[in-house]
Amino acid sequence: MVNEISFKSYCWAIGTTSYRTDKFNMSIEMQLTLLKEFRELPENKGKSWMGNNAFQAEYYNFLKSRGFVKGDAPRPDKDAREKTSGLRDIGLLDNERNITAAGEELIRIARSGDFSSDNPLQIPRDSYLYFKQLLKTSNDVDGKSVRPFLVFLYVVSKTEYLTYNEFTYLLPLCIDKETTDKVIGCILSSRNGSLNYEDIILSVLMDMENYQQALELLQSQATVDEELICNIGINRKSARYDKPYYQIYLSLRGIALEHKDLALELYGATKKLTNSKVGSAWRKYFYKSSARSVIKREGTAVLNAAPVLGAKTEREFREEFFKLMHLFKAKATLSDYFDLNRRYFKITDIVLFEDSKVKLDVLPKCYIEGVIEELSELAFEKTELLPKNVALEEIAPCLRIDTGRLYWRLGRILGKNVTDKESAHRAIRDERYARFNRLIDERFDKDTLLTLFSHFENRNDEEIRALVTDNADIPTIFEYVLGIAWYVISDRKGNALEYMNLSLEADLLPKTHAGGGEADIVWKYEKTEDYPKHTLLIEATLADGSNQRRMEMEPVSRHLGEYCLANPGEEAYCVFATTFLNTNVISDFRARRFMEYYNTSGTKFITGMKILPIQTSELKALLKFDIKYPQIYRMLDKAHNSGGTPKEWYEDTIVREINFFF
Repeated sequence: MVNEISFKSYCWAIGTTSYRTDKFNMSIEMQLTLLKEFRELPENKGKSWMGNNAFQAEYYNFLKSRGFVKGDAPRPDKDAREKTSGLRDIGLLDNERNITAAGEELIRIARSGDFSSDNPLQIPRDSYLYFKQLLKTSNDVDGKSVRPFLVFLYVVSKTEYLTYNEFTYLLPLCIDKETTDKVIGCILSSRNGSLNYEDIILSVLMDMENYQQALELLQSQATVDEELICNIGINRKSARYDKPYYQIYLSLRGIALEHKDLALELYGATKKLTNSKVGSAWRKYFYKSSARSVIKREGTAVLNAAPVLGAKTEREFREEFFKLMHLFKAKATLSDYFDLNRRYFKITDIVLFEDSKVKLDVLPKCYIEGVIEELSELAFEKTELLPKNVALEEIAPCLRIDTGRLYWRLGRILGKNVTDKESAHRAIRDERYARFNRLIDERFDKDTLLTLFSHFENRNDEEIRALVTDNADIPTIFEYVLGIAWYVISDRKGNALEYMNLSLEADLLPKTHAGGGEADIVWKYEKTEDYPKHTLLIEATLADGSNQRRMEMEPVSRHLGEYCLANPGEEAYCVFATTFLNTNVISDFRARRFMEYYNTSGTKFITGMKILPIQTSELKALLKFDIKYPQIYRMLDKAHNSGGTPKEWYEDTIVREINFFF
């Protein structure tokens, strides 16, 4: 047998598939803070990380002691490396897992709790840091450097958007200028139906010398044996993992060229593949039904028509088999990287993943359009600036932001007159609310909101994450869903995105920071014929029983009290929303009608506060029957001025009154 054909990487990815985590932003911030603490322990000063498995295991155990990880990893040192490698890749840590200047800046932002925008792109300050880091981040792909995010910006600027398939399977193939230009051309051609993404994957692979050599080797041999199949498999781990393909080859050849009924044998052979995702792809491709009983009964009649089965010659069969073998392998690898690449790209808050498309948010798009030709020249070069916290123009002079041109481009895209920061802010706000309303229509209609509130009541956390996001904790998601529900109740009037006071991703879904999503919902209502001008504070909690009493009684009254002290003469009240109301919490809030609340120095006070508790069971009823805020305001005002013992009061003035609406 000729020398083995070596594997060469054909794609890039950010981070490692061995480490996937929800609450991504919070996880990064927490781990940086914990690693800084770990490194500053007297016994750890000066210790080397590289090659020091014992030290790495100590870090894992430190994370465990702080509640960051749970359970016992079989290899704690490996787990520690996996948890930190992505942060090293984007320059927040160096190879020795010391915090870099860029990492220190992220810690500073996280500790301040202020994630508001401080840049012309109007993205949160932590996202702006991530944006700069990803512009600098590079992969080594077989000795060549490629900056994945720069490549993405170049490709999406040429194609306007990427479908999820294009983002998953084609974008990571862009490892050099020639391949990138080819992929862009193929993407544009595929949109008129002349190509599909699988054709493009194969086209890129077959341009590579090792794949050409492998196919030539397969075609040149008089007989095919297991060793040959393993060699042409070009497995990146070990050729032995490709042994099951030999039986697949024999079964397919028997069906195609010898017309044997080997459908069941082929099915069994695919089951032996070590990668279950690859095995599933083979079965989905060939079988109309995956039930063994059906395959056994119907034989080859259960097989889909496929080029490899229609091969007329040995040479044609071998080529089709080779292509299928590597197409399914590549698709499995590339699909493994989708989630990683998505998570890292999303933390810049300039990339939208919505409507099954990946594109740039409107203001960043205007910015990138003006610099991409110059910027793309750096896409395949490594930079030494990665660990540093530098200004955009230090990364590349072309990145200096010309706000005049930026606003001109924004106005051109949106069809509005945008001349300064204020008009840009208004234009972007209008565009965000248009997207927010579409998001509610498509993902958070009334039935979905009702379902989500039921999931909160039963703490079906996985279902909640599946419906909303996995980048926020459940209490933050509860606040977010409550905010959307109140926006619907308010007839979609008011600046809900600002009122919710939550950190949102570019696609307007919530995210949680290490400090938590503790902010209140503060809703502003202008005067109407139904109610006076006033402010509504909405406090949300999933705590129940005694925990609710301990955790919520003081903060709720404090938040309302401080607001009233800071805004004398303004009408303000609070709605306390939860999945289960503790009777003593109701009692405390009712007593606040008559109590004084003082400022910290005791020099000022207010008398009486209006706090109305409500359960999600009642909120669901209001949503279900489309009861709007004017009716709710009157009901709550009447309830506030009613008497009765706390438990009976809630039943009589909230539950019963809501029932009267139906």
